Amino acid sequence: MKKLALAMLLAAWAMLLPALAAGQRFDQAGFDALLKAGKPTLVMVHADWCPTCRAQEPLISDLLRTPRYAGIAALRVDFDSQADVVKSFRVVQQSTLIVFKGGREVGRSIGDTRKESIEALLKQAL
Repeated sequence: MKKLALAMLLAAWAMLLPALAAGQRFDQAGFDALLKAGKPTLVMVHADWCPTCRAQEPLISDLLRTPRYAGIAALRVDFDSQADVVKSFRVVQQSTLIVFKGGREVGRSIGDTRKESIEALLKQAL
């Protein structure tokens, strides 16, 4: 019984890890603290109904799990429910990726689903 419970718990974690790697929900205070600390940060403007966003998610998750990009903080803005945040970033379309380095924006892409160019964007944050 204990082995079954442990196996179920591990399976749940395995399903949750990609979602965690794809970013925490955006919080202004947390974002401000990351910028103040100069931490490399990726802001992903995402919508659950967006096919481009769904294509980006596993690519970003895979990259953020690599040692090179593991230090990048990833925050996820919900395009529909966080309209004020979307507006503050001057975003007009879901699937927008924005990277910050040293407290300032250093790169942005819209609708990109190519792993190589998403990786090039992340490199700008390092």
